[in-house]
Amino acid sequence: MMINKTHILILCGGQSGEHEVSINSAANIVRAIDQIKYTVSVIGIDQTGVWHALDVDAFTQQQGLGTVLAQKILPHQLSVQFGNPQTFIQAQPPLPSLNAIDVVIPVLHGPNGEDGTIQGLLTLAGIPFVGSKVLASAVSMDKEVMKCLSRNAGLPITDFLVFQQGQLTEKDFTLIRDRLKLPFFVKPCNMGSSVGVHKVHSEAEFMLAVSDAFQFDNKIIIEQAVVGAREIECAILGNRHPVASVVGEIIPHHEFYSYEAKYLDANGASLVIPAELPLEIIQNVQSLAIKVFKCFCCAGLARVDFFIDAALNIYFNEVNTFPGFTSVSMYPQLWQASAVTYANLIDQLITLALE
Repeated sequence: MMINKTHILILCGGQSGEHEVSINSAANIVRAIDQIKYTVSVIGIDQTGVWHALDVDAFTQQQGLGTVLAQKILPHQLSVQFGNPQTFIQAQPPLPSLNAIDVVIPVLHGPNGEDGTIQGLLTLAGIPFVGSKVLASAVSMDKEVMKCLSRNAGLPITDFLVFQQGQLTEKDFTLIRDRLKLPFFVKPCNMGSSVGVHKVHSEAEFMLAVSDAFQFDNKIIIEQAVVGAREIECAILGNRHPVASVVGEIIPHHEFYSYEAKYLDANGASLVIPAELPLEIIQNVQSLAIKVFKCFCCAGLARVDFFIDAALNIYFNEVNTFPGFTSVSMYPQLWQASAVTYANLIDQLITLALE
């Protein structure tokens, strides 16, 4: 009997510092997706912003980071067409595998992927896609806007300062230290996966951290650190009626959960799922995670991150509107621990996109 499959288009790569993480996430999704129910196509966006049709079988065989998209490119020129969602992607010469896309999974992290830009493009094209719409994607990506909205909503956050490129000098270190105390964190405002993030302990480290963070954005945020913090994460799934996963804890084997600890060091961190916390604290984290999800008008999925201090006070850190799906990523692991398999998780995300 002929099965009418839903056609899924996966977008990955992109121009942000999280390019390789995106590719690794996308490969894991393609391997896990139910091939009986879905037809899958993959488009890789290279670091210059050019879109390429990829050979799906070759793509899923890649291992680890450092993937070279050129090894998987099909010889087609791609263009985006508006007016008919069924002909969203046009290829020359014609590529039948890209016809009639039903749902897009934008497995893109960071600027030009998770910040509302691609979501706006897909919205204009009238194509259902997995994840939050433009507003939630944009405000969740910008750490300054996210913190200001959090403060207005009464969410528990740490103190912070924001600076534009060119505003900071070595003289500002004393003022920042006196307000936020040492150590503090320096981060690009619009970046994820801990790219460009530094924990500053001294004046000597300060300008180096600032200089590096400004490589990834023209605006940085400097945040007060939580003394003795435990890093806690909760996954959210749903649209109007979101549900929370079990709560997990990240125990970094580096000083903090840096990019190196996440992706370059095989022993960079331990994931404890479920987290060893009192039931009341777990329920509070889950409740806060859902509140954050609704506060930012998220849809489909999100991972909400918290810090917990020694007195078990909870501080909201950030929300990630398209969390990683790599082999070490917390989001799919939290749902697996909540009795939702990887394949079923993807199935539910597609259903939520169509909804």
